[in-house]
Amino acid sequence: MQEQAASVGPDELATLKHLALLGALDGATTVTCATLADRLDASNQTASRRLQRLEEAGAVTRELLGDGQQITVTDDGERALRGEYEQYRRVFEQRDAVRLSGFVTSGMGEGRHYISLPGYMEQFIDRLGYEPFLGTLNVELDEASIEARAQMDALDPVRIDGWEDDDRTYGPAFCWPATVETGDREYEQAHVIAPERTHHGADQLEVIAPEKLRDALDIEDDEEVTVRVTEQ
Repeated sequence: MQEQAASVGPDELATLKHLALLGALDGATTVTCATLADRLDASNQTASRRLQRLEEAGAVTRELLGDGQQITVTDDGERALRGEYEQYRRVFEQRDAVRLSGFVTSGMGEGRHYISLPGYMEQFIDRLGYEPFLGTLNVELDEASIEARAQMDALDPVRIDGWEDDDRTYGPAFCWPATVETGDREYEQAHVIAPERTHHGADQLEVIAPEKLRDALDIEDDEEVTVRVTEQ
């Protein structure tokens, strides 16, 4: 299941924006705390603390130099910025859906295991209104959709709470209503699912539904599909 971008607070997002404006989104950029503090209208100590929190969140990497710090915005940092950007786009453009395209691919079987766990299944039935098929439709997104995926951050998901049993703790997940389209066929009662922590990259999308989507849509590996994602 897909990992969300590292969570950072509004102060850190503002700092991340200024780092990007200084060039750190394009590659390593030398920044001093004094320069960043001036942009933030804050103290050097505040600027330093925010850089540390961004590094801890995985949003930037940094290397201390004699004349400042060499800062690079990471992929997680860029996704955090894109999520903020898409929220503003939604404010001004009233976006209410995201269309993502890619190709059906075989997963690693993790989805079947996690969906079947009672702590998740009970919430799926209660909050999504159906018992999901034990497995996910895995979609490898095309390049444009990998970038567009951040638009989902502007859509309100259905939250699936974390839980624990005698052996371990399981993290929360997020579900967005989705319609899967291929050719002249479509399936409306589906959800994109993205847990808080996973091993998959940003190019992978996972979809759950009451039925096995491969059979319902008569699709196989390498067939192109479009997933229209909305909010609850």
